[in-house]
Amino acid sequence: MKTTKAHQIALLFNANNIFDHDVIAGIAAYFGSTRVAWDIFMEEDFRLRLSGIEQWQGDGIIANFDDPAVAEALSRCRVPVVAVGGSYADPANYPAGVPYVATDNAKLIELARQHLIDVGLPAFAMFSVPATEENRWARERENTFRSLMEGDRLEAEIFRGCETSVESWDEAVQGQIDWLRNLPKPVGIIAVSDARARQLLQACIIADIEVPEQVAIIGIDNDPLVRRLTRIPLSSVIQGAHEMGGVAAHLMEQMLHGVRPPDTPIVVPPAGLNVHASSQYQLVKHPNVMRARHFIRQYACQGIKTEQVADYVGVSRSSLDANFRQELGCSVHDVILSFKLNAAKAGLESAECSIEDVALGSGLTSVQQMHRVFKRELGCTPRAYRERVLSERGQLSPA
Repeated sequence: MKTTKAHQIALLFNANNIFDHDVIAGIAAYFGSTRVAWDIFMEEDFRLRLSGIEQWQGDGIIANFDDPAVAEALSRCRVPVVAVGGSYADPANYPAGVPYVATDNAKLIELARQHLIDVGLPAFAMFSVPATEENRWARERENTFRSLMEGDRLEAEIFRGCETSVESWDEAVQGQIDWLRNLPKPVGIIAVSDARARQLLQACIIADIEVPEQVAIIGIDNDPLVRRLTRIPLSSVIQGAHEMGGVAAHLMEQMLHGVRPPDTPIVVPPAGLNVHASSQYQLVKHPNVMRARHFIRQYACQGIKTEQVADYVGVSRSSLDANFRQELGCSVHDVILSFKLNAAKAGLESAECSIEDVALGSGLTSVQQMHRVFKRELGCTPRAYRERVLSERGQLSPA
């Protein structure tokens, strides 16, 4: 039987980076759905293998071009190259003669800011990263934020902080706290990445700044690992990185068959929002309710009771319940349960965790209790909820 010779394709991405990881996943999905004959070559961190890449004897390369060193190294390659990276307002920033698949930086910021507007926040700021050649994508996000604020005749408050390292951790956190304390409250903050959003959430908790009543935060990347590392579930804009990987793989397959690539970049919009507690701002006037909800967001899934919340606020249980009923129309227990239920729903919406692990992780203590809560509150079982969500997403339900 005649077989087709497989093409050798190198993927130059850092698999430890969530954006790169999702692009690789998109390439893998294309690879699996089309059954293209490719042999994939990939290092855990491509930057260790840039030297001599122009001498590689393969058939094509798909690479992250956000790092100028990558663009420079691949400019000498004779094999087809497809670039992936951030979008730029200045066309001169795109590599000449290389097909480019870009994430839409402007749309990412527009979506995040509109969400903060929609929840009723009156003031906005941005937490960025220090300016480097590798961070031009962040500059583009800053430029969009600045343009949107100037369009509303408002000053664009942008804080870049410093690069974090073991030696500068304390300094970096203190700088973030000082910046946060000087901002008008309440304020919505767009972090240029989930990693920066997580740092800011941590600074808020250390400084005892209520999230989201005083500071609402939304990141970019929808990184599941970052969400698991935050006490307060993080809202995030979902980049179209998976879709970008599929587009890049399709371009490469066309080039391997002699099709001329497009002369202009293909800009991929964000895939949506994943909204959680960090940005779910709700106007609350009573300071006891504001302080209590901040505590509940951090510890609801650890099995706290109304008495512990009242102790934290420094009032009696009956007084705090009265405050909650007056302000929110429900009890402290109702709010704790609501956070547990939301955590359970988020866990079930992923195919990675077992139902038993979701029950324990959300503070519902057992599958039986979670079953009772879901039937009472949602009218369905946890398994039925998971199957419905995964079916809507076109994913298979786990066994």
